[in-house]
Amino acid sequence: MTTFSFDAQVTAALFDKTGAIFALGDGSVRFESGARSEVHDGAVLCACVHPSGEGIVTGGDDGKLVWSREGEAVLLAQTKGQWIDAVAASAESGLIAFSSGRTLSVLDSKDVAFRRAFQHERTVSGVAFDPKGRRIAASTYGGAWLWYARIEQQQPTKLAWAGSHLAVGFSTDGAFVVTAMQDNQLHGWRLKDQKNMRMGGYPSKIKSFAFLAKGQLLATSGAQGVVLWPFVGANGPMGREATEIGYDETTLIAQVAAAPAHGRLAAGLEDGRVWWADPAGRGLQFVKQDKGAPITALAMSSGAARIAWADEDGHAGVASL
Repeated sequence: MTTFSFDAQVTAALFDKTGAIFALGDGSVRFESGARSEVHDGAVLCACVHPSGEGIVTGGDDGKLVWSREGEAVLLAQTKGQWIDAVAASAESGLIAFSSGRTLSVLDSKDVAFRRAFQHERTVSGVAFDPKGRRIAASTYGGAWLWYARIEQQQPTKLAWAGSHLAVGFSTDGAFVVTAMQDNQLHGWRLKDQKNMRMGGYPSKIKSFAFLAKGQLLATSGAQGVVLWPFVGANGPMGREATEIGYDETTLIAQVAAAPAHGRLAAGLEDGRVWWADPAGRGLQFVKQDKGAPITALAMSSGAARIAWADEDGHAGVASL
C-alpha cells in the first residue's frame, strides 16, 4: 500500500485511467504519482472522473468547474457568487452536469459551445446521469427532478417525496432512482410507474451508496455494517429485507465504494479503518486496520482491483486487493 499525508482534508478520492487522484479542501488536486495542481481559490466541494477517463472534474466554493490532469488544469465553467455543490459525468454521452444554487447546468466535453441550464424551485444538492448518459436526476428539497440532458425547453419529471434529499443515483439498469435523505433513510422510485420505495432503519445519515454485482445490490453507509439492498427483478427492494455485512457495534460505516460490474465492495469506517469484501464470499479483508480519524473519501477502481481512501486529517492510501 502507498500512503500519503496531505495538509488538508480530502473531499474526494477517485480513479482515472492512470491511477488514484485526490481532491482536497485546500483547493488542490493531488495525483498518485506525487504531482500536485492548485486549481481552486478555496475548497473543492465535489469531484468526478472526466468523461474521457482522463483526470477529474472538480467544483469549488470559488464557483469554478475545473478539469485537472497531471500537468494541466482547464477551466470549464464559472458561476458568479454561487458554490458548485455537485458534479457528475457520463463516459457514454460525454456530458458533464453540475449544480450551483437552484441551477443544474450541462456541458458537452466534446463541444465547448454546448450548454444547458435547468432551473429548480429549491437548491440542487446532488446530480446523477442515467446509464446511457441521456437523462439527469437532480436531488432537491421535496424529491428528485428528471431532465433530458440535451433538450433545451422541457418540463421535468418530478419525483415527489417530502423532506430534504441530499444525494441521488440511478440503478445500473436505469429502472430506479434512489436518494439519500436528511432524516437517516433512503428513498427510491421505480421510474415506469413512479412507485415509491422507503428504505429506512438507519441509525445515522447515509453519506454514500454504491451499486455492485452488475446492479443486483445497493451498498450503503449509515449503519454499524454495510447495508445491502437487493435490486433483482422488476420490483427491486420493494417488499424485501436488507442484509448487513461487517457489523461492528463500536463504530459506523462512513463511506462505501464499489465497481458496478463486479462483486467486490469497500467500506471506510468512522473509526478510520478500511476493509473490502465480496458479499458472495466469506470474511472481511482489512486494508487499513489502525484506527484514526473518520474516513471521508473512498473509491474503487473500475476493475475492482484497487481502492483509494482518505480520512478527515488528510491521511490517505492506495492499495491493491
